[in-house]
Amino acid sequence: MTQTPARLAVVVKGWPRLSETFIAQELVALEAAGLRLDIWSLRHPTDTKTHPLHDRFTGPVRYLPEYLRNEPARVARAVLHARRLPGWGAAWAAFRADYKRDRTRNRIRRFGQACVMAHELPRDTGALYAHFLHTPASVTRYAAILRGLPWSFSAHAKDIWTSPEWDLRDKLSPATHGAAFGATCTAFGADHLNSLSAGTPVDLVYHGLDLNRFPPAPDRPPRNADAPLRMMSVGRLVEKKGFDRLIAALALLPDGMQWHWTHIGGGDLKDVMRAQAEAAGVADRITWRGACDQPEVIAAMRDADLFVLPSRVAEDGDRDGLPNVLMEAASQKLPILSTPVSAIPEFITDGTHGILSDDAPQALADAMQRVANDPALGPQMAEAAHARLHAEFTMQPGIDHLAKRLNALLSGGA
Repeated sequence: MTQTPARLAVVVKGWPRLSETFIAQELVALEAAGLRLDIWSLRHPTDTKTHPLHDRFTGPVRYLPEYLRNEPARVARAVLHARRLPGWGAAWAAFRADYKRDRTRNRIRRFGQACVMAHELPRDTGALYAHFLHTPASVTRYAAILRGLPWSFSAHAKDIWTSPEWDLRDKLSPATHGAAFGATCTAFGADHLNSLSAGTPVDLVYHGLDLNRFPPAPDRPPRNADAPLRMMSVGRLVEKKGFDRLIAALALLPDGMQWHWTHIGGGDLKDVMRAQAEAAGVADRITWRGACDQPEVIAAMRDADLFVLPSRVAEDGDRDGLPNVLMEAASQKLPILSTPVSAIPEFITDGTHGILSDDAPQALADAMQRVANDPALGPQMAEAAHARLHAEFTMQPGIDHLAKRLNALLSGGA
């Protein structure tokens, strides 16, 4: 008789989220590899659209109390149950140690959510896995201690660079109930986390792209030098994406240069950015499309001449890792202009696969003019990026590695 494999409980910030296609892609692929996954979401969805990819996930999706006060009876039942679990003493001690260093309501909410999760986990759950090393991993760690289960994580960008070092060290040490293993999507991030680790290995696992989800790249004849340069960007309107500096750069382009810029994405700085564009006198050349699903994004990429992502390090240390949208642009042979922040140079070599510019407005403006004035330059770099994507940044090698790691975790080894 074949034994049903144990479940893997996957903790995410929210499900579904338009800005996190890399998570949806991974979970769908892990299901296809034979893992039984349950999603545990810390937040209810806020996006009005979803990607078709989200509909391909077939496992259960469960929502923890977003705020403990919203579901007091559920939380009370969970805490009473958690206090009877063998792991209560260790989990409570871990929470108290963390709370001494982080006296916030968010820290209390993490522990309350973990109690609910520990109470409601199906009996056949064999391990836990968190996407993001900050809040989701904290909830996962407490729940794992309560239930006496191993746990692991996938780290990305903000969670690595804005989390306190003590918090990262505790999650990277078996002595403090840290993860059995971790994965992260850039060599830059893996080197940093491994330097903090006291026993938890952190593997480099590029997200890559499932190229079966994307149409073949369109034919891109050289652009007529007199035609408008159609530029586009995809990304949330937040500081680390650098769109404020891009708008300033657009205002520096010569009066005689024909161009248009389309932005796709939401974000907290939406009103600020639009006001900046108005003040700079370039608003009539900008289209703000808001959040779009992936088919809409790809269609826009196929119609554009240049993809621009001026990533930078935010004041709080937040930064991009290796944005999937760069690989998506490469899949459509769309030339790329970006910056040498974090792991972007792991995919884009300046002058070969795209242009990596300083994020100063004048430098960005000069790079855009360079592409506009040399119609052969963009397609030449785009061909190289497309070739590198297919050779080194496809999804399956990373999924194979991660599935092997997670299956070992479920079977009692890491």
